[in-house]
Amino acid sequence: MQLHKKYILLAIIYFLLSTIITWWFIEEGKLLYFSQNIMLLSCTIAGAKWGIQIIAALLFLKEKKWEFIKEIAFVCFIGSCILLPYCFIDFVKYINLSFFYSLIAAVVIMIFLYYQAVKQLQISKKWFWGWVLCLAIAISLQVFVVFNMI
Repeated sequence: MQLHKKYILLAIIYFLLSTIITWWFIEEGKLLYFSQNIMLLSCTIAGAKWGIQIIAALLFLKEKKWEFIKEIAFVCFIGSCILLPYCFIDFVKYINLSFFYSLIAAVVIMIFLYYQAVKQLQISKKWFWGWVLCLAIAISLQVFVVFNMI
């Protein structure tokens, strides 16, 4: 039981830090958003895919649920950390493409890390594909609803 508490604490820390970093990234890219509500929607969409995975893990994974949640929290944290250079480098902020390059790099690395977490914990690959589906939906919502592209 003590190990579960460690996993829970680490998951909370990783997700909290990730949320702060992601909001900062969105705040730094505010020139690309039309309003504060759109920025909040963007952050909510980014977090929803993780929330779905947490709820699913709590409902369907048994012994490995807390370890899995800790691992995906770490994946989320790493993905958010990849966004940090955009927040720190002033001249990059003026290049809108760097905002999207940061997002693409974060997504690619998170896909790899998420797959590794599923593989390492020896849980069904359906978890990976479920997350990829959530990711695809989240990206679609960001592109079509938040950024009103196409």
